Amino acid sequence: MRGTMTDKILESHLVEGRLAAGEEIALAIDQTLLQDATGTMACMEFEALGLDEVKVDLAMQYVDHNMLLFDHRNADDHLFLQTFASKYGIRFSRAGNGICHQVHTERFARPGATLLGADSHTPTSGACGSIAIGAGGLEVALAMAGHPFRMPTPIVVGVHLDGELPPWVASKDLILSLIRRYTVKGGLNRIFEFTGPGAAGLSVTRRATVCNMITELGGTTAIFPSDEQTRRFLRLQRREDQWVALAPDADAAYDEEVEVDLSSLEPLIAKPSQPDNVVPVEQVAGTPVFQVCFGSSVNSWYEDLAISAEILDGHQLPPTTVGTVSPGSRQILTTITTSGILEKLERAGVRILEPACGPCVGIGQAPPTGKASVRTFNRNFKGRSGTVDDQVYLASPATTAATGLRGEITDPRTLGEPPSIEVPEPVVDDSMILDPAPRAERERIEIIRGPNIKSPPIPPPLPDDMSGQVLIVLPDNISTGSMAPDGAIVMADRSNVAAIAEYTFMKEDREFVERAKRWRGGFIVAGENYGQGSSREHAALAPLQLGIRGVLAQGFARIHRRNLIAQGLVPLYIDAETRDRLEVGDRLAIHGLADVVRSGAVEVGATVEGKEPFCARIDLSPREREIVLAGGVLNQLSSREPGETPSG
Repeated sequence: MRGTMTDKILESHLVEGRLAAGEEIALAIDQTLLQDATGTMACMEFEALGLDEVKVDLAMQYVDHNMLLFDHRNADDHLFLQTFASKYGIRFSRAGNGICHQVHTERFARPGATLLGADSHTPTSGACGSIAIGAGGLEVALAMAGHPFRMPTPIVVGVHLDGELPPWVASKDLILSLIRRYTVKGGLNRIFEFTGPGAAGLSVTRRATVCNMITELGGTTAIFPSDEQTRRFLRLQRREDQWVALAPDADAAYDEEVEVDLSSLEPLIAKPSQPDNVVPVEQVAGTPVFQVCFGSSVNSWYEDLAISAEILDGHQLPPTTVGTVSPGSRQILTTITTSGILEKLERAGVRILEPACGPCVGIGQAPPTGKASVRTFNRNFKGRSGTVDDQVYLASPATTAATGLRGEITDPRTLGEPPSIEVPEPVVDDSMILDPAPRAERERIEIIRGPNIKSPPIPPPLPDDMSGQVLIVLPDNISTGSMAPDGAIVMADRSNVAAIAEYTFMKEDREFVERAKRWRGGFIVAGENYGQGSSREHAALAPLQLGIRGVLAQGFARIHRRNLIAQGLVPLYIDAETRDRLEVGDRLAIHGLADVVRSGAVEVGATVEGKEPFCARIDLSPREREIVLAGGVLNQLSSREPGETPSG
């Protein structure tokens, strides 16, 4: 062991392998997290494993994404999840209780624990000293069944923080500075470990912002020490008994190291339409803004909403600017209500939304075409807001409030001295978290399934030969929100893969689905960082539903690559020259693919009708090769003897 916090937790949870560069490890998982947009698929996948209850210390099911009950679909999903949770021993956080990764950090994250969540912002719990990793629903289902989580030994990046944040500068500016440094793909297979006197000066809620958005630079997760800040947070959450000290050794050795002087940071903002398009706020100051949005998936803690309220106190949003606030949890909503913060926001003209993801994931409050919206959120992918031609900026609560005050992007440092924020004790109330039925009663519980809840597709084993036409050619950084779009209309079909597949790549090419059906599947071709963003496995299931088994890309985002493999699709790596010369309609053939995968070879040849052939790289571990050959994890499991351990 090298003495890092990461190594200490991984070593204590190690089931197979050793912590060495390039080697795969298997980890015991203490806690799992599902939310409603990923939960129905994961629950049905868990059912397919044939167990009568979950096998982890804590399994949580949250309802926080699909909140608009405009027809039966979302309501049916919620009822399915509630009855499923009660039957299988899962705790259930009801609609309106808050956003999964925020509530989990408040009520369940604990130092030294491992957490696997089917939500890409699961790393938020790293603020409490957990190793919290986002994953696809099928991988979480396996963890719920007691199987270890397998991954390559991560690169551990030591981020040493010195100094203190200047007035008007927030931890949002810290993480934006790191995203600018690393880009949206630079953190691949890395765990970021924050240490130093600067880290010690950050509250757990400020740390949570950093851990939450580590996903936006492609990182596996982030972790802060469990220290007096952590102890105080857990004490206020009435669970100080779960506190244990956790820190790196004085001589801890990191694979990579980064030094950040917090006192040198300034207010930053991510311009449309990538989180790494970061510039100083002063560089875009004066840009007219139609909308400001506070809270939701990040910066939903008390002090985030309080500083926004204090900046707006005694003022009204300009007639040209509208505002919304989405508290991160029912706990935060109750606390800002009793303290008067909510009233200040309301009197300023800010619309009050329920504790849920809401506009962050395109569930309402879409901005007008081409009009700027400044949000405290974590993502600004093109069209994610619900408006195709959106202009979404990401900034700290102070910058967003200053912008709302003046109706144009504003550096908060121009407002004079920042307000003083007193953080009261939270109003802790778990009445909206339901315990499962007692074991003796679970057999009698009926899982209620609405008509839109359909089992996920399971493909046959990998064919010996794979051929078809190129269906689409995509640029770098295509998000999972393009494969399985965000928004109220599409997300209501998260429990029906055949229905949601009808929207695949609708933002890039509205003829894609019809073409895939007419050509009976084919290949997707893409650039770097294909599949960035959400953990949603629908981004793999929807192409699978359309007959696609192979994706050719220059590079893949971590979670999406794993989801492709788990569902039986083959991620194949190509170079930039190959990507640039392939066109929609090109006929490809990869002969002997199954034999090549089985042999352990790292390259496979492909022919292109009328063009030069090319080679694609196969970057799969022996375990992943077994999964792909079987046609995915569920297909692999069905061929095993009862009691045999799956390799997934």
